[in-house]
Amino acid sequence: MPSLTGKVAVVTGASRGIGKAIAERLALEGARVVLTARDENLLRDSVVAIQDTGGQATFVALDLREPSTAVQIVETALGAFGGIDIVVNNAGATKRGEFLELDDDDWSDGFALKFFGAVRLLRAAWPHLKNSGGSVVNIAGVGGRTPGAQFAIGGSVNAALLSLTKALADVGIADGVQVNAINPGPVRTARFQARLKKAGQQHGIEPTEAEAQMVREMDITRIGEPEDIANLVAFLVSPQGRFLQGSLIDMDGGQTKTL
Repeated sequence: MPSLTGKVAVVTGASRGIGKAIAERLALEGARVVLTARDENLLRDSVVAIQDTGGQATFVALDLREPSTAVQIVETALGAFGGIDIVVNNAGATKRGEFLELDDDDWSDGFALKFFGAVRLLRAAWPHLKNSGGSVVNIAGVGGRTPGAQFAIGGSVNAALLSLTKALADVGIADGVQVNAINPGPVRTARFQARLKKAGQQHGIEPTEAEAQMVREMDITRIGEPEDIANLVAFLVSPQGRFLQGSLIDMDGGQTKTL
C-alpha cells in the first residue's frame, strides 16, 4: 500500500515546476491533493494528469498575497476531502537584482507571497494538522543560508521562512505536528531555464554550455530536477521520515559549503 494512502495534502505553487512535481509525487503515494496557485488553466491540467494516473486531486486558483485566501484553501480541502494532514508551502518567487535598484514594492511583494502566504496558511491549517498529527514542509532555498548580491530579497525571505520553520517545529513538538524545510539549489524549472537562456545570451553561448559553466562555477554535482525535491518531500511526510523535526535540509548538489 502507498505510504500516504488516506492522507490529505495541500500544495501551494502547484501549477508548475517543483510544486507540480510535489503534488504528483504525493498523489502517487496515495494522498488526496489540493493544488493551489494563480493559474487556473495550469492547475486544471495538473489535476487531470493526477486523476489520469488514478490519483485524487482538486484545485483552487487564488493569490496567496491576499489575506483571505488561506481560509479558502483550508475550506476547499475540508470540503473536498474532510481534513488536512500535510501542508507544503512552495509558492513564492522573489525578484532578483541590484540592491539599490530594488524598491519597497519589490521587497513587500517578496514577503507577501512566500513568507506571509505561508504564515497565514499554516495559521489557518494548524488546528487540522494538530488534530491529524500532520506534517508541514516549507520549501525555502539555499539563498536563505548563503545569500548573494543579486538575491537580497530572496535570501531574506528564505531566511525568515527557515526561522519560522524552527519556531513552529517547537510548537509542533507539543501539538504533534511535524515541521521541516527543504532548501533547493538550482532546479530545472521554467524560471531557471529563463535565467539560463539570459546567461547564455550574455556570454554568447548555447544554454547547454551555459548550464555546464554554471555547474562548474558553483562547484556542484548537477542541476536538480523538480522530481528530486518531490521525492524528498514524499519521504519527509511518510512514516519513515517522522523522526525529522525542525530540520533545514539543503538539497543543492553541494552548493552550500558552510556548516
